[in-house]
Amino acid sequence: MAKPAEKAFYRFLVLFFNCLLTFGSYFCFDIPSVLQDQFQGNLTCLNSTVTNATVECVEGLGMTPQEYNLLYAIYAWTNALVVIMAGFLIDKLGNRFGVFLFSFLTVLGSTIFALGSHFKGTKYLLPLMLTGRLLFGSGNGSLTIVQNRITAFWFKGKELALAFGLTLAFSRLGSVLNFFLTQRFEAQFGMQWTLWGGTLLCVMGFVSAVVVSSLDKVGMKQLGLDGAIQAESRKVRVQDLRQLSLRYWLLVLTIMFFYNGIFPFIADASKFIQDKYSGYSQKEAAYIAGAVYDSSLVLSATVGILIDYVGRRGVFALGCAVLTLPVFALLAFTYVPPLVSTIWLGVTYSFAASSMWPSIPLIVPQATLGTAMGLATSVQMIGIGLSNLIVGQILGTTSSDAKIPLWRWQRMMVFMLANTVSCIVTSVLLNIVDHRQGGTLNKTTKKSAAEQPASPPDRDPLLEGEETPEERGVCRFPFHQQQLETGTGKSWRWMLKGNRGFTPPPSCLRIRSLPAGLETPVNSV
Repeated sequence: MAKPAEKAFYRFLVLFFNCLLTFGSYFCFDIPSVLQDQFQGNLTCLNSTVTNATVECVEGLGMTPQEYNLLYAIYAWTNALVVIMAGFLIDKLGNRFGVFLFSFLTVLGSTIFALGSHFKGTKYLLPLMLTGRLLFGSGNGSLTIVQNRITAFWFKGKELALAFGLTLAFSRLGSVLNFFLTQRFEAQFGMQWTLWGGTLLCVMGFVSAVVVSSLDKVGMKQLGLDGAIQAESRKVRVQDLRQLSLRYWLLVLTIMFFYNGIFPFIADASKFIQDKYSGYSQKEAAYIAGAVYDSSLVLSATVGILIDYVGRRGVFALGCAVLTLPVFALLAFTYVPPLVSTIWLGVTYSFAASSMWPSIPLIVPQATLGTAMGLATSVQMIGIGLSNLIVGQILGTTSSDAKIPLWRWQRMMVFMLANTVSCIVTSVLLNIVDHRQGGTLNKTTKKSAAEQPASPPDRDPLLEGEETPEERGVCRFPFHQQQLETGTGKSWRWMLKGNRGFTPPPSCLRIRSLPAGLETPVNSV
């Protein structure tokens, strides 16, 4: 009789609570984008007037555009510094350690950020809010790594892209609700209560962390994998980073350049729409900017199913970059309604997120997946942080009560175009290198898994049929397996076929120990 953890219902139950981990934190992340006018508004409005239903003077925290963009930059920079160490710690200490620690940091960071709003007009405002964003970024970026690692483990060789797509959809549901509800909530209850509401949603994420940790622990014990995975995790070393292939680094650069055109744009999109296009209120501009997330919310699950079926992840990554080019050109040089561009950007974003991030578990060992995800997130956040700083410089330092000149917005869009062109270049190189190394990224997860027997859970990439660096180099020999029965389980030694007396070099010799009862691994290291 099948154990509960072996059934599809159980892994999708894990996925549901895993998705809720970042729902509240993604809601909080873009609150400043929706309330940009309030963050950059004047400290007092003694003689405010209303023209065409638009308030000429907006009372707020008095931040300059540079200080406002710094809220996003410090989030990105903190991610860049923390997630590498976080990924390594997750690989060493496990998902359950990471999910508790990092969900707590999101709660702590959002609490300090909300507390900072109570110091309006004082020298403590900016330091407190930056400290809150720093802690929030430390938790949220690292929490995403744990989330992806849990998803990759439970959906290995199954509905991997669908699971990643649903995870993205839940996160983006938080972002979408932020764009729809935050401005209304702020108008009725004020900025301070709005920020505290975001903190409450982060607390919900912490509760989800408790649930998903329990489900993960019980499930792995039922599958008999808890001890084996912990043993492999203890073997993870910093030197393992040298095994990350050129494909991995090209994929990381592709992710970075693509996201450089997404998050920095969304951070300033609401004000851009109000400045360039006439007749849009703050609420309407927020809705239009949020259409990027609306599109990804609607499409993510469907796109995940499609990519699971057809594969072609490398091709999709290239196609997303190419199709994003016209978006920033339209925004920079035409007056086509902005909703067209934001929906278009949301569609390409959906395909990119469902094809790029799920590709990482396919080309790195499961035992080092947290570290690999951490490095990818770090590089991504370095790029986003630099982009936020550059955008802040391009837009200038004037207060938000005056429109930013159109030529400055055009320069910002040209900068986004440059990032998209760079993404095209790296994705082309990624497909070339992947083709030369077996075309892993353009295979279908389910088809590849069906062609191969089950493999050990922690030492292989999630897509079988891969050649390791040893197999591509000095160890390109026909191997066979010799099964040895031991008192603690089963071990496999990989030896040269036809010459039992030959001792391969150390890099060609692998010893694998698995709990009794696991299936024989495939005939490739």
